[in-house]
Amino acid sequence: MNSDKAPASRNVVSGSVFGAPCWVSLTTRDLAAAEEFYHAVLGWDWRIGKLGDQYRFASVNGVPVAGVSAVEAMGRTAVAWTPFFAASDANETVARSQERGGTTAVGPISFPPGRAALLADREGAVFGIWEGELVAGWEEWRSAAPVFVELYTRDAFDAAIFYAEVLGWASSVAGCCEVHYEDERVVLRSQGDIVARIHSGAVESAPDPEIRPHWQIHFTVDDVDACARAARAHGGSVLQGAAGATEAILSDPDGARFVVNSKPAR
Repeated sequence: MNSDKAPASRNVVSGSVFGAPCWVSLTTRDLAAAEEFYHAVLGWDWRIGKLGDQYRFASVNGVPVAGVSAVEAMGRTAVAWTPFFAASDANETVARSQERGGTTAVGPISFPPGRAALLADREGAVFGIWEGELVAGWEEWRSAAPVFVELYTRDAFDAAIFYAEVLGWASSVAGCCEVHYEDERVVLRSQGDIVARIHSGAVESAPDPEIRPHWQIHFTVDDVDACARAARAHGGSVLQGAAGATEAILSDPDGARFVVNSKPAR
């Protein structure tokens, strides 16, 4: 798999994290409720940054790890967790997505110190791109709140080709992500670490959001059971994962789904 047409790297997010997930963000209807829920479940602290009152930054030991925005601030997009991938040029990345059948929901728009866009691949799975300086250093971000993302879609190989061409995976650009086929899944690695997986099998027209093509966010935690109990106690739900499991799918009070894992995926 090769994507040699990817543009040359020129921004801070490029280089070692070129094309890799570099941020995760939640859209919600109630910022205060989201802050309370994720503080209880994941231990996150909160602050308001340069993006205004409608966007909050979550942090672990002072390191920014995720963002939460009001739905209205992102053009009334659906309530959901969304991964953002590092891009060297937001305009060119959006253009490549559109040329390959993707759609653009928002942007590119400026969020100093960078630019962002919210896209959907040709099967409808929503993802974001970010051009500019990272909120936190990539290695620092991954150490503070280890995260990886999974795409559930109809055809993993077709999806991998789309993202490779749009984000420059497996290209000749220095620092780009490597794409492999491992354990019957497409696996994306950056600096040797697994940062994303792609699975086949989702049905595009299915009404269940767990079946339709979608990106799913995984957070690594010390105690999956404790997170599940906290989620229930603060208005969320445990959608999958019995007591003692090493993984659980949770839902916050607004319906946004995410996964907690007891150990990093390697």
